[in-house]
Amino acid sequence: MKKYFLILHILENIILAIATIIPLLLTIAFYTIGERKAMGAIQRRRGPNVVGFWGLLQPIADGLKLIVKEIILPRKADAPIFIIAPVLTFWLSLLNWCVIPYSFGNCYADINLGLLYILALSGLSLYGVILSGWASNSKYSLLGGLRAAAQMISYEISISLCLLPVIILTGSLNLTDIIFFQTKNCINFFLLFPWAIILFICILAETNRAPFDLPEAEAEIVAGYNLEYSGFLFAMFFLGEYGNMIVMSSLMVILFFGGWDYWFFGAMFPVFYTSFYPLFGIFPFFWRINICYKNNISCFFIYFSKSNVT
Repeated sequence: MKKYFLILHILENIILAIATIIPLLLTIAFYTIGERKAMGAIQRRRGPNVVGFWGLLQPIADGLKLIVKEIILPRKADAPIFIIAPVLTFWLSLLNWCVIPYSFGNCYADINLGLLYILALSGLSLYGVILSGWASNSKYSLLGGLRAAAQMISYEISISLCLLPVIILTGSLNLTDIIFFQTKNCINFFLLFPWAIILFICILAETNRAPFDLPEAEAEIVAGYNLEYSGFLFAMFFLGEYGNMIVMSSLMVILFFGGWDYWFFGAMFPVFYTSFYPLFGIFPFFWRINICYKNNISCFFIYFSKSNVT
């Protein structure tokens, strides 16, 4: 009888994990086309608009292309570590979602040290970057890995310091408790405004987004730690990076904007609202790339005009 319940428990966890991972992968895939379409609008061009209706199948085409491409191992690379590094990066980005609450009681692991858990995984993701640069047996990859490691370590300290006021104010490391504190009082964005801005800047640096994209400066210094990767191994780095961006955006909204329980729409439809609240933090990730363009906001309103370039 115990074996029967144990098997059911294992199957339940497997189904729950699959139900979390598959929507997350689809979210990452369609986030890439959202980024490319928004950047195209800001730069007064169309972006992807060929594969599927309005270009919506472009992420699927890109994913299939990376899956069928050959995985090339450098001759003198350390093959086991070369393969493990991108898998580790992608796996750690998925583990962050274990403590993100979608609604009350709807969390894979509602632990009391949720913030500390996310900080620990953020520190461990550093090893995927270092190992990939070292195992490639290329001086360019090694230098890129060292650049990325130095930047990630530096801004993790700043992120930790920005989280301390939230922890002191709410008196808890549990993400659900932090949301309930804002429900009963005021959202932390107004109470801790300077720390919210600093945290957003640190998140940009932690996820290697412009203007902190030195570890991935393709044009200037020959890419970085993922220079020697191809095929699906490269896609794992890509998925891990974009997964971290969505996690950090969700964390930003939970810590400073009340999460799913503050706004009226979120209180009525928490799971549906949780699917959209990372957009508050995600959009500035690619909007700030094009901040140098004049009248970039107005370009959204002329996106479908005839003056756009295909």
